[in-house]
Amino acid sequence: MEQLLHVIDRLNRGMALVAAVLLGGVVLLILLEIFLWNFFEATTLVADEYSAYALAILVFWGAGLTLREGGHIRIELILNLFPNRWARWIEFLATCTATFFTAYLLLYLYRMVAGTWHYSSTSGTLTSTPLWVPQAIMLLGAVAFFMQLFATLLRSVQKLKSS
Repeated sequence: MEQLLHVIDRLNRGMALVAAVLLGGVVLLILLEIFLWNFFEATTLVADEYSAYALAILVFWGAGLTLREGGHIRIELILNLFPNRWARWIEFLATCTATFFTAYLLLYLYRMVAGTWHYSSTSGTLTSTPLWVPQAIMLLGAVAFFMQLFATLLRSVQKLKSS
């Protein structure tokens, strides 16, 4: 089981690294757009659209590592009011709930991607980007986040057993 947890952790670390590079790319794209407009009154025509896709992808691709590193909002103040054993149970129940809702989210993200694929939906911009492409990349990040939640759930069970 430790090997599975390690693989999930490495997957999410790699995805967060790609997300960081993507964020740098978005910054460069926006800077290019600003430069082109201010000096040549020209535009890339894609900066707004692709920055929006990148933002959605960044959120999901970075969510797993953020969870692993404890970066998501947690109510530590409340957990510290309880005895250690109770706090572990609360953490376990919260992780179960988050895992359930993320599975539900995955179902609907998959349906969204399948629908845009089936209907060949494209963006309403000049690029006519097939919408399933950024949606599928976002879905991949959501799957990795779900896997990290599952790993967190397994670690939570281990903590409960050890106490």
